[in-house]
This record gives sequence, structure tokens and C-alpha cells, in this order.
Amino acid sequence: MTETVPEPAPEPVDVLPLAGYTVAVTAARRSEELAALLDRRGARVIAAPAIRIVPLSDDAELVAATREVLRAPVDLVVATTGVGFRGWLEAADAWDLPLVEHLSGARVLARGPKARGAIRGGGLVDAWSPASESSAEVLEHLLSGAEGPLEGRRIAVQLHGDPLPDLVAGLLAVGADVLQVPVYRWVLPEDTAPLRRLVHTIAARAVDAVTFTSAPAAASLLQVAEQEGVLAGVLAGLTDGVLAVAVGAVTAGPLEAAGITTAQPDRARLGALAREVVARLPERDAVLTAGGHRLQVRGHAVVLDGRLVELAPAPMTVLKSLARRPGAVVSRPDLLATVSGGSDAHAVEMAVTRLRAALGAPVVETVVKRGYRLAV
Repeated sequence: MTETVPEPAPEPVDVLPLAGYTVAVTAARRSEELAALLDRRGARVIAAPAIRIVPLSDDAELVAATREVLRAPVDLVVATTGVGFRGWLEAADAWDLPLVEHLSGARVLARGPKARGAIRGGGLVDAWSPASESSAEVLEHLLSGAEGPLEGRRIAVQLHGDPLPDLVAGLLAVGADVLQVPVYRWVLPEDTAPLRRLVHTIAARAVDAVTFTSAPAAASLLQVAEQEGVLAGVLAGLTDGVLAVAVGAVTAGPLEAAGITTAQPDRARLGALAREVVARLPERDAVLTAGGHRLQVRGHAVVLDGRLVELAPAPMTVLKSLARRPGAVVSRPDLLATVSGGSDAHAVEMAVTRLRAALGAPVVETVVKRGYRLAV
């Protein structure tokens, strides 16, 4: 008689930190770079640009604003973005307008390091920048008197897609002559289908995290959600279940105003944003012990004893229901409502059978005449 030797369990492999999670990217600029950072960490990435940038280099509005800046000496300049300020200088050069020479006698303030780099790259000297990289701190600095009295002084403000009403209004209120320079505009993408799909996905809690790299993108997503009739669902999803990750406080503004709490990295950089997603997503899902095995239920997969197991939607739904209350019995009718809406009496048994086969471990117990539970 030949003894049957059981097959050895597969060796655990290093599970990438975002394996089993789905993360949406709403960025317009550098979206591929952010997607690559998340993909390398194991995430399933959904690209859904929420905005697109329309440059105004050939726009009469920008020409007129630049000529107004050149009309008389400028006392102060506020550069809000690197790409915008650099684009303004390049456009002026293409029009043979002596903008750099004209601004060389002004105090040039940078909202952040990218704007500072554009100032220096254009041959100008940056005088000051805030630690927070926010327009609010720029305004606070100016109103403090650090740059001298503002009344009657000409201040050029390079806009970055938003009109910056608080900054402009604050300067106008103290009598400054504010010259608004609209270098580019934010508008909806030409193809809004991915964004419209995303808002429905968020409302259904079928994505684990959404990243935002600009305030206009956050505002645009909420606007499209309202147009699609799912704003309440999106707000509920981003409040409970879907992690909203903003690159900084300015970007988070429209979300926070809508009551959504956001995660933010210490530094407003794409790499830091990706690391914030890595830090926040896995920590939300507890590592459980079930049937003598270590189990972490993630977005669309499970980590079992150090190996990633991809699950079909129905088995995943069952496992998530059981993992919400480890050890507690979940009845068949309750599971049936989540798996098939209560329409298929055999759906639960089929889902549990497939779940057990995929896991290959005694993690799920049947409680006779009652339902199922995790074997904790």
C-alpha cells in the first residue's frame, strides 16, 4: 500500500506593499510617473485624469496681462507654480517682450521649491518662499509688512489655473495694485469617460484609494460626481472605505471643504505621495489569525501566510463580510444579500466553496444551521 504524501504548500513570496489594492490617479501632469510609482509597489492603477491644462501662450488674455505688467515698474511678483512661471517667461521671450529684464528690479516670491527653481532658471532672484508651500502663507507674509507697505504698490500674481480669490482679495483689500497673470487654465479632460466611471467606482467602494495632485482635480471630481448624480455616494465612499490622498494642504482644500478627511505626505512630492499610500492602505487592514494561518484581507486579494491570493468578486465579498467580525457567525441570508442581492439561493455555497479552494487552508468554518465564520 502506497502512502499518500501531501503536496508541500507553496513557498511564501515577498508581497509588495500595495499588492491587492486598487488606486486611482486623477493627475493631469506627470500621471504616468505617479502611476509607475504605485505600480512598482504592487497596486492595480486606474488612470482617470480629472483635469487638463490649457496653456495660454497664444492667448490674447496673457499677452494683455504681460503688457500691463510691463507698463510700469513692478514692486513684487508672486510665482505660484514652476511650470506656470517658466511658461510665462518663455511666452514673453517668444513675443520679444522684455519681461525678465523688467522683473529683475522686483522682489520675487516663490510659493514653493518648483516655483523657486523656475525663478532661478529664468535668470531672476527669489527673495522668499513659505515653508508650507501655500498661497495662504504667502498672503500672510505680505500682510505682515515683511515686504513693506502694500498700498499703491504693483504686485504681479502668476495664477495657476485657479483665480486665487483669497490671495487677490487680500491684497486688494489693503490697497495694492494687483496684476493677475493667467498663464494657463484648468478644464475638464476631452475624454471624461474614465473620470465618470471613477466617480461611480468610488460610490460603490470598488477602489481602495484615490490620489490628488491639484486642487482643481479634486474640485473637478466632485463636480462630475454631482453631474452623474452620485455625489452623496462619492462623499460617503471617500469618508468611509476609500482613502483620499492629497499631495498637500492646498490640493486637499476642495475635499476638506466637502467634509472629506485626507491623508497627506510631509512633502508635496510625487514620491512622498506614493509612500503615503503605501503607509496608509495596508495599515487599515488588520492581520488576523484564522485556522492557524495569518490572514490580511485587502482590496481585491488576500495575503495568506505571506503569499498573495487573488480572489474572484463573490468569494472576496464573502471573506470581507466574515473578516469584519472575526469569529462571529454571519448567516447565509446576510451573505446572500451581499453576494447576489438575495436572488440566487446557491450563490453563497458556491462562493464559499470557491473561497476555500482558492485559499487551500481551513480558514472558513461552517456553523450548522447558522452560517459561516472565520476560524479564529
